[in-house]
Amino acid sequence: MTARAGPREGSTLLSCRELSVHRAGREVVRHVSLDLNAGEIVALLGPNGAGKSTLLDALSGGLAPAAGTIERHGRAGIALQSPDLARRTVLANITLALAWWGVPRSARGPRAQRALQAMHAGHLAQRPAASLSGGERRRVHLARTIAVEPDILLLDEPFAGLDVEARANLLEDAASALRSDRRATLVVVHDRAEAWALADRLVILIDGQLVAEGPPRELLERPPSPVVARFLGFDGRLTEAGETLLTRPPHVTLDPAGPLRARVIRVVPVEDGARLELELHNGRLFTVSPLPGPAVGDTVRVRVRGGVRFAADEALDDLAMLRT
Repeated sequence: MTARAGPREGSTLLSCRELSVHRAGREVVRHVSLDLNAGEIVALLGPNGAGKSTLLDALSGGLAPAAGTIERHGRAGIALQSPDLARRTVLANITLALAWWGVPRSARGPRAQRALQAMHAGHLAQRPAASLSGGERRRVHLARTIAVEPDILLLDEPFAGLDVEARANLLEDAASALRSDRRATLVVVHDRAEAWALADRLVILIDGQLVAEGPPRELLERPPSPVVARFLGFDGRLTEAGETLLTRPPHVTLDPAGPLRARVIRVVPVEDGARLELELHNGRLFTVSPLPGPAVGDTVRVRVRGGVRFAADEALDDLAMLRT
């Protein structure tokens, strides 16, 4: 069998233009345009109900567009959120998928073993799938998709339902296993930490619309709109001189010589201290303080370094949209 020529790094393997998708008669995805390129991992992030899974279904070919176009250059493979496995061994689950994809029998075993090793799951090959833990099932689910070697890899929340330690370990291993200069990968993630760990590029979907796109660090430092900033954790807000300053907790520090006076209105214990909600005459800020910290009702001085500024009217309009 002649080896199939793979795509060149950087070439566009999937693109959609003005894509709209309906579910149950309702428009769920609206006018999305997106390119996926060989060699990059793109994270798709958005609140619950934003249309992320619907967009993934349409890009894979599992759901017909209501409007717009999709172009695929190569084979697309999708791993759905639920890691369903057949009542067979782990190795048999992967070789079955390879058989379905038309991989010659002689190549199935070696490819399955390579994929399991890439996901640090080689030791599970002869285990019955029913005996696996949640984290192990996720590893096998990812290995099965990697083994078929699609040109376009689409993953729907591959780290969902895991405890903190299992998710961190799987993220670390998946970050290298998913990367290939001949494959484009789009992964729906549940929170920002997953996106930072995996992605070269972040795409944010809110209310079915693509509202931001770019490198994760760039979007975090310079979100293009108040609604994107709020979604990315800018929960503090000060309004002055016709502008609204949005901040994240790292932008705000307690400082006895700080220029701003605030009153502590809430203290929430966290792993390494306490999260403080601070009330000022022109807004509210959030920060994290080491223990022992101030108590509810205390007056403190704070200093703000960083954050993003928007016109006050723009911020109010966008934040109202985010609440609806």
